[in-house]
Amino acid sequence: MLETAEVIDDGQAVLLTFQQGERRRFHTIWLRDNAQDAATRSPDNGQRLISLADIPAALRLTEARVEAGRLMVAMAPEGRDFAYDGAWLWQHAYDREPPTRRGWLDAHRETWDASLAERLPTADITALGNDTTTKRRWLADIRRYGIGKLTGGPVEDGALLEVVAQFGFPRETNYGRYFEVRSEIAPTNLAFTGLGLPAHTDNPYRDPVPTLQLLYCLENSAAGGDNRVVDGFRAAQRLREENPHGFELLAGYCARFEYRGLGDVCLQARRPMIELAPDGELIGIRFNNRSAAPFTDIPYADMAAYYAAYRRLGELLESPEMGVTFKLAPGEAFLVDNTRVLHARTGYSGEGSRWLQGCYADRDSLLSTLACLEADARGDNA
Repeated sequence: MLETAEVIDDGQAVLLTFQQGERRRFHTIWLRDNAQDAATRSPDNGQRLISLADIPAALRLTEARVEAGRLMVAMAPEGRDFAYDGAWLWQHAYDREPPTRRGWLDAHRETWDASLAERLPTADITALGNDTTTKRRWLADIRRYGIGKLTGGPVEDGALLEVVAQFGFPRETNYGRYFEVRSEIAPTNLAFTGLGLPAHTDNPYRDPVPTLQLLYCLENSAAGGDNRVVDGFRAAQRLREENPHGFELLAGYCARFEYRGLGDVCLQARRPMIELAPDGELIGIRFNNRSAAPFTDIPYADMAAYYAAYRRLGELLESPEMGVTFKLAPGEAFLVDNTRVLHARTGYSGEGSRWLQGCYADRDSLLSTLACLEADARGDNA
């Protein structure tokens, strides 16, 4: 609840007092740039209709007051009045101390270890398509944990594409719109063999990397072939606690990744294994020893310590207390945030067969779908 407003700094800003005495400042230029009137923002799509050059450089506030929980301001030299919802201002307030600890997480995300097995987010595939509450909760769990399982789906070739259609679109790559995960005589990727695979994120050699991966089971009667998922963010946090310098090395220097397939496929990317935003937020993990190219961006003086941190991160990812293991049945699937959650599998052989299909998608579509579902649940048009 917005209570009072006071013009400060010769009209260059306003000081607002909210309920319980919380105070926040807002610059005049920020308020003008974010005005919600029809001349500034399109009523149809909310996009800005003006550029910064259209705002007078000598802009200043001449009046500020609170009416019915809204901030009312007058600005010169435009000579115009603008209104701002108090709750909106509180939600978008920037007058606060920035995070001081590198590797902090967005409030919507929660790290986990092997104990997640007891509460692994799971939804029925039919309910996902028919019930908006089920879809909203499952997508919110993907945002929070980076992993979600699905059950009760049809055992049909290409059924995974119908799952992706619930929240977005498949991302086509050199592997196609979707790909087969089963043994091949001359595999183009080690994933297409019966070998066990250590914890990894997929396609770190792409830029941008696919942000979501779905694996859908059609057959799984072979011995072995269990899936395992690990929260890379939790592993990075543990590394930071044990070895802050090693954490900074993996975040501060770029690793190199490469994949050379058949024909004209040669994919390369240069990105850190632990990716931080400029303000220190932990936003991504790229870890795949099969696709790591020679590291050439780490100075000689730091290379030994870099490898020590790389080794320790790998040990954390493979430690039993960090991962959740399960065996998919036909008609079951799981979705991972490929910028955060690593997946692995045990080897399989002998009688029986193991046939999964996989595809990639992008997180922005999932978050867009979730935002719309959450807005509908609140009853607003956010």
